[in-house]
Amino acid sequence: MNSISSVSQLVELARTHKGKRIVVPTAETESALGAAIEARKSGLASSVLIGDVEKIKKMLAASGEDFSHYELVSETSDTEAARKAVAIVRAGEAHVILKGKLKTGDLLRAVLHREEGLRTGNLLSDVLVSENPMSATPKILGLTDGGMNVAPDFSAKKAIIENAVRVFHRIGFAMPKVAILCALEEPSESMPHTLEARKLQEMCEAGEIKNCEICGPLALDNAIWPEAARLKGISHPVAGQADLLVVPTIETGNALGKAFTYFAKKPVGHVIEGARAPILIPSRAESAQDKLISIALGILCSVQS
Repeated sequence: MNSISSVSQLVELARTHKGKRIVVPTAETESALGAAIEARKSGLASSVLIGDVEKIKKMLAASGEDFSHYELVSETSDTEAARKAVAIVRAGEAHVILKGKLKTGDLLRAVLHREEGLRTGNLLSDVLVSENPMSATPKILGLTDGGMNVAPDFSAKKAIIENAVRVFHRIGFAMPKVAILCALEEPSESMPHTLEARKLQEMCEAGEIKNCEICGPLALDNAIWPEAARLKGISHPVAGQADLLVVPTIETGNALGKAFTYFAKKPVGHVIEGARAPILIPSRAESAQDKLISIALGILCSVQS
């Protein structure tokens, strides 16, 4: 598979995987239901909708949708809806979970249940996929982790990288270039994140982190803009050419992720990686296009290598 260069190509690639289904616990919300409708209309996936069936039917009708296009499962309890969604995925009857109106914590508790959940032993982390606003030609750019892990320690950072690399493999990047973002380009005792960044690079060079190239520490400009890397004299293959940005804390990732949308005006998609199935947790403020990209990303991440 060749790597893709734009989010529109990502959506088109997802369409080639026929027969995919998403399951939506507590689907009676405009945000999630709208995403499921767009997934059907766009030929991406069919949906299992769990929740107040009569309310879901009315909302579908108000959107001009025939409810017979969907499998409807009655459940008024949020916790039970989450449990049923996980059970449907475990049974192989759906491939991606899209959060409805229930709280994220309720969904994740079902996902992480020791006996009935979707645990793999891996950390869960958020991977954002967008496009590099500094590139003269379309170029996919990823960001992790701006949505799950607040202040990851060194072992968590390693796991976050491995999750994101796995996502990038699924979208066609055989050896993604990974930049560990910091405020400096050289390790400094006064800035512990820079020391961890260099250690992650060294682990990759030693083969302890596989199937990617890692450089760190790098500032943002030196990670995504070749001219900035050249002016700084940084000659590593990742410098200025990063496919994936790894942030030190959730605050950095959250702000940088929103900058794609509000400053760069770029479309984005998100997926939670690390469970047995991709998990999508869309924001109510996300556009219909962004939700569609997230579903496409989830579909691609559900395809086993």
